[in-house]
Amino acid sequence: MKPVELQIADYIPQLRRYARVLMRGDVVQADDLVQDCVERGLQRVSLWQRGTNLRAWLFTIMHNLYVNQVKRNMNGPDFVVLEDAQKDRHERADSDVAVNDIQQALNNLPSDQREIVLFVSIEGMKYQEVAKILDIPEGTVMSRLARARKQLRTSLVVEKRQTLRRVK
Repeated sequence: MKPVELQIADYIPQLRRYARVLMRGDVVQADDLVQDCVERGLQRVSLWQRGTNLRAWLFTIMHNLYVNQVKRNMNGPDFVVLEDAQKDRHERADSDVAVNDIQQALNNLPSDQREIVLFVSIEGMKYQEVAKILDIPEGTVMSRLARARKQLRTSLVVEKRQTLRRVK
């Protein structure tokens, strides 16, 4: 069996995906969040109970860090993205239009729904695991997921209609 520290390192790609969803695609902030999560996990590894789900424990840490950051930012100054930073972001953007449409549709979801879509659809977690991580009832997970999927379908169909033109 691997040491816990190496097991935590194995979950970094999954943590990065979750962080990117939480940070709405901002790679720099997402990586900062992952670093904070891994650091906190390593510092408090003695609090993790062997035999429980390490991945869920790490996602719970990240979720709590994100919630704390949002609360802190509500009272803090607003930052403006400089033009050069925006150019870099556009240069790194995917050339695949469908991926961009899906990413935009995900970004337009409320954060509580966006998290659940990531956990269930991308990470393949069960409703019970997600409910435990987010500290909400299982029924709330199911209803938020249903609303998120409906909103994604609607926004992707509307975007698809807007991009198609009739040529005579």
